[in-house]
Amino acid sequence: MTSPRPFRVLGVQQVAIGAKDKGRLRALWVDLLGVAHVSSFRSTSENVDEDVLELGEGEHAVEIDLMQPLDAAARPRVDEPALNHVGRWVDDRRAAYAWLGERGVRFAPGGIRPGAAGHDVCFIHPKGAPDSPQGGEGVLIELVQAPPNVIAASRR
Repeated sequence: MTSPRPFRVLGVQQVAIGAKDKGRLRALWVDLLGVAHVSSFRSTSENVDEDVLELGEGEHAVEIDLMQPLDAAARPRVDEPALNHVGRWVDDRRAAYAWLGERGVRFAPGGIRPGAAGHDVCFIHPKGAPDSPQGGEGVLIELVQAPPNVIAASRR
């Protein structure tokens, strides 16, 4: 018998798009489409130089991350594939991590950590492995701890 899922997926938190040069992405998303730039993020360990955009408002806003690698020869390759990952709000990321891990879900290296927007995150690896056979079926999936206002909005 399976135990009930101890968490809920609340919605899309972000879509992350990569390119060798994020300037072209910024020209499209910010200059032409008018999506607001809200911050920037750099991480040597994650090999990323990122512009964080916000589409929409309040609890229902979706983050659009425009990413380029700091070192084109290093890993992770944030520019491949171009649609790098999709982030999902969860109401209890720690419970999700434990429960999914017990059921054979493979997580990417790095475990639970602070993400670019300051929320705790973890990533479901795109591919399964012998000891953790369930991956994202080719898609990198980010689980993001939803803040209280997003959790409250999901209950309305």
